[in-house]
Amino acid sequence: MRRDPRLEIITEAIERLIPRATPAFLTVTVTETLPGTGEQKNTWTGKPEGLGTRIFTALYGRPSSTPDTPSPLAQAEDAKHAGDLVGEMGALTRAHDQLTSAAWYPARPGDLVHLHYPQGGAFPAFGETYLVGDAGDGLLSMQLLAHTLPDSERLLVGMVGCYAAEAADDPLYEMWFEAGAHLLTIVRDGRPVHAGGAL
Repeated sequence: MRRDPRLEIITEAIERLIPRATPAFLTVTVTETLPGTGEQKNTWTGKPEGLGTRIFTALYGRPSSTPDTPSPLAQAEDAKHAGDLVGEMGALTRAHDQLTSAAWYPARPGDLVHLHYPQGGAFPAFGETYLVGDAGDGLLSMQLLAHTLPDSERLLVGMVGCYAAEAADDPLYEMWFEAGAHLLTIVRDGRPVHAGGAL
C-alpha cells in the first residue's frame, strides 16, 4: 500500500531536522508562556513518523488507505485469475512476512484487535473488537467483545464474530490475510501497536 505523498514529505522533513542522524526517536520540547502561570514545558517523545502523522492529521485529516485496498487473499486471487503464479505467491509471502516481522508479533493474551469494515454499497460501515486470550497448551483464543453492526442488519447471520477462535496457533493470521492489515488496529497494554492504514 502506497502512503500519501504529503505524509511522506512531512515525515522526511522531520527526519532531516538533525543532519546525519538516524531517524529512530525524536524528542520535542515545547515551552509556552501562559498568562499568570509563567513558563510551562511540555515534552513529546516519539518516532518522526508518528509526529509526521500528527501534523498530517491536523492539516488534512487522518491518513487512510483507500477503502477498496484489497486484502492479501484478494490480491492473490486476482493474480491467480490472471494466471500470474509469481504475483499470487508474492502477495501471500509479503503478507506473511509483514505479519511475522512486525515488532509486536506474535499476539499475546490481553491484546485487543479491532477490525473495521468499510461501507459496501448500502451496507453500513461497522467494527468488531476481539480479545486475545490464553487457550492453554501454547494456543491462543480470540473472543468477540463488541461490534457496532446496527440492529437493523443483524438478521444477516454470520456477519459478526467470524474471526473468533477457541484455540489457534495464531488467531490473527486468518484476519490478517482475509481482511487485510490496513483494516486492523491492535492494542497492547493500552497502546496501539498496529494502527491499520495510519502507518
